[in-house]
Amino acid sequence: MKIVVLIKEVPDTWGERRLDLETGLTDRAGAAAVLDEIGERAVEAALAYADAHAGTEVVVVAMAPASATATVRKALAMGATSAVHVVDDSLRGADLVLTAEVLAAAIRRTGFDLVIAGNLSTDGGGGVLPAMVAELLAVPQLTALSRLEVSDDAVSGDRVSDAGTMRVSAALPAVVSITEAMPEGRFTTFKGIMAAKKKPYETVDAAELGVEVEDPAVARYIMLSVDERPPRAGGTKIVDEGDAGEKLAAFLVAEGVA
Repeated sequence: MKIVVLIKEVPDTWGERRLDLETGLTDRAGAAAVLDEIGERAVEAALAYADAHAGTEVVVVAMAPASATATVRKALAMGATSAVHVVDDSLRGADLVLTAEVLAAAIRRTGFDLVIAGNLSTDGGGGVLPAMVAELLAVPQLTALSRLEVSDDAVSGDRVSDAGTMRVSAALPAVVSITEAMPEGRFTTFKGIMAAKKKPYETVDAAELGVEVEDPAVARYIMLSVDERPPRAGGTKIVDEGDAGEKLAAFLVAEGVA
């Protein structure tokens, strides 16, 4: 069994978050970077299966800046077998479609029986990326699972909704996403940290994955341009000379308010 886990580096939830005024994106240098908690739970789900099934390979895949190496290695220290790190400055600010294309290409290149991801990240919250990846890989998707069961040729789990709990299943290969109802990620040990330094760690870019980043026909980024807020213009002053009410009413009519 080969399980691919999608992980992401995010700004610390408890830290201060700011926008980069030049790019309009999150200033990731202004906050401590951590492995997203839902990503840790996804890694834990894969490792729990690997602990009970010898020969299982757990590969973590991340699309992140080169500075995220330590974060990716944390997943290796938890027990993952190897890592694929997509590093490409042209992917900074990539939208969900481009991100899904890159991750799907990395997964396809790596090979997989099962892909596990978190249902949404703390710095984005789109909640659609696992489904988009499954569509691109042309495999079944089971999303937002609060419980996960994996067998040799199938995967199943529970999805909780307002109407009740749904039991869903699919044949492998497949993509699943899990919620915070799944167990927390295990603590890393000194032994695990030292072992992580010797585990396979591959770095690739979009070109190596065969993904065309620039597409003049469509927008590929969440931020297209950034401009300074224009200076505030002076307001209209109404002086009461016995007809302030009439002037105010006329002003509101002219502004389309009344």
